[in-house]
Amino acid sequence: MIYWFTGQPGSGKTTLGKELVERLDNATHIDGDDLRGLSANVDYSEQGRINNIRTAQSIAMFLDNKGQNVVVSIVAPYRWLREEFKERHKVNEIYLHTTEIRGREHYFAKDYEIPTENFLDLDTTNVSVEDCMERIIKEFIK
Repeated sequence: MIYWFTGQPGSGKTTLGKELVERLDNATHIDGDDLRGLSANVDYSEQGRINNIRTAQSIAMFLDNKGQNVVVSIVAPYRWLREEFKERHKVNEIYLHTTEIRGREHYFAKDYEIPTENFLDLDTTNVSVEDCMERIIKEFIK
């Protein structure tokens, strides 16, 4: 199964992604920052972001097809690209957002498009990691 955390920087994607990996059997975490380091993609233009997202999607599908649980934590600002992926593969999309100032706001994607269908909406403002995990587990893992 693929669990895709999306949202602006500082919303909790990596924190919750790492926590979910700890709670799942046979799980791998794909983090946007790690992926950019691995692929040496420092291009934050629209095309650079699309390339990074498509790389994450390809790796996630490959690992899922091998029977692993895959947790992806990446901004992925383009709704059309996330929706296209959900049409091709079973993906649990989790949209994170917060009103707290967490020091990553200068990395915000100005063109971020919030999900509109088939996703879990999690406001992480003043909410513990444990409470977020309970919502995710209730929604997707049961």
